[in-house]
Amino acid sequence: MAQERQAVTDGPTTFATVSAMAERLAGAPYVAPPEDLPGALAGLTYDQYRAIVFRPAAALRLGRHFSAQLFHRGFLQRKRCALYLQPKAGPAQAVAYEPGLFELGRALDGQSFPTTLGFAGFRLHFAATETPPGRPRGFQEEFLVFLGASYFRLRGEGQEYGLSARGAAIGTGSAAGEEFPDFTAHWICEPEDDAKTITVLSLLDSPSLSGAYRFEIAPGDPAHIQVTAALHPRKDIPQLGLAPLTSMFLHGQNGPGARGAKPFDDFRPQVHDSDGLVVRSGADRLWRPLVNGRPSPQISAFRAAPLSGFGLMQRERTFAAYLDVEARQEARPGLWVEPAAPATKPEMVAAGASPRAGDAFAAGQVQLFEIPSVEEYMDNIVAAFVPDAPVRPGHPIALAYGLTTVGAEPVPALPGTLARVISTRIGSPDRLRPVDPPIPGRRLYCIDFAGPDLPQGALDAEGAGVAAIVSASAGTMHDPVAAPVPQTGGWRIYVEWRPPAAMPPGDVVLRAHLTRAGRRISETWDAAA
Repeated sequence: MAQERQAVTDGPTTFATVSAMAERLAGAPYVAPPEDLPGALAGLTYDQYRAIVFRPAAALRLGRHFSAQLFHRGFLQRKRCALYLQPKAGPAQAVAYEPGLFELGRALDGQSFPTTLGFAGFRLHFAATETPPGRPRGFQEEFLVFLGASYFRLRGEGQEYGLSARGAAIGTGSAAGEEFPDFTAHWICEPEDDAKTITVLSLLDSPSLSGAYRFEIAPGDPAHIQVTAALHPRKDIPQLGLAPLTSMFLHGQNGPGARGAKPFDDFRPQVHDSDGLVVRSGADRLWRPLVNGRPSPQISAFRAAPLSGFGLMQRERTFAAYLDVEARQEARPGLWVEPAAPATKPEMVAAGASPRAGDAFAAGQVQLFEIPSVEEYMDNIVAAFVPDAPVRPGHPIALAYGLTTVGAEPVPALPGTLARVISTRIGSPDRLRPVDPPIPGRRLYCIDFAGPDLPQGALDAEGAGVAAIVSASAGTMHDPVAAPVPQTGGWRIYVEWRPPAAMPPGDVVLRAHLTRAGRRISETWDAAA
């Protein structure tokens, strides 16, 4: 309850006051959020917990266009998260738990819980520009969820939920194990009556750091969140992941044929919420296709100095690629992270920010973690920016970045004219006289590119040809060919990779891109062989 007591202020709660709370927390011993659940809630099964439904009539109305609904505690959602409504003027008001806010379901029929139970999180709804078919006029559709640790999920209009964002990631993939910070309190700021954006303030806490976040949220297509944060370390943090994204890749076109990856026995051709990582640094843009089925976790790092942006994308957008009527994975969003301009706002300075909020993204690595998984519900992909600068107590970290949902590309969020990779396929080069089993010392890579500025034919209007530029960190690349694909209007690279006699430790990285008249015209395909 100590954190909740200090969350109450005499005046309005602002980003600066939440940052001051975080700084005080960082100077004191860590206290975990309460998990004091009644036995009836702690013992719920997954289906019993899902049967608890918030009553829409009890939603918190936020101007004309927004509303909030709340999540009950129970099952895996054990920790209590304090929720407040910040009016346009005056102090914040705590949102009190009442059993009548929920339909509790058959397993909890007749049960009652104390008003101190609190909530697990909340979700925001918005009245879209056009009311969806079959919905009443003024219908508000859910588009953002804050639930569990520091996770939140955003979707654009017409999209399905997929990957998640997080407040911070600490020690992902480390031998000591990962630490998961919690959002322990949220302040939902009441918008102006006709506002199409809404602000949420959040307090984060963990054994290693505390932090304040401001989320300025604009629903729609695309949906966008401008994130401002001030992090206050409690201790040295060897590996702090900023703007982390978490997703699921079970199987797809990238896995079969990859060295050490096992195939999946599934009627669906592909199952994933994201199929690749994009990293942009300077003028170059890199695409790393995701792979599952390896015998051990894969950790990859991509240097960025400075970071221009990164994101986990879902580039395969056709139903035929998934054949899943219910999951609709072709409608899952990508998320693009882009560092914001230098911070000059007074509240950032008051929160202990450096003169440039973007300094945290000035130099470091985008790290990608691919964890072997055979379960569709497990998020086994993590991407985050890990800065070079040491993370130490007494040195607050100021962050400012945008999160934008991405659907079918090209999109304005990913500027530039570089063609993008749309598929990666791997197989035996012995197609006319196949060998069973295939010769492991020869693998054919087929990489497809698409983009509005690609030439339509072998030569462009000036007579300049398109070339494939390829490289391998070990082994050799043979017979690269760049060829137009008339059926799609795109281009394809064929290249054979022959591994070395003795594989080196660590990754073997293969790269390829297209050029025309010596000028790069595609992003860089980057794969771990």
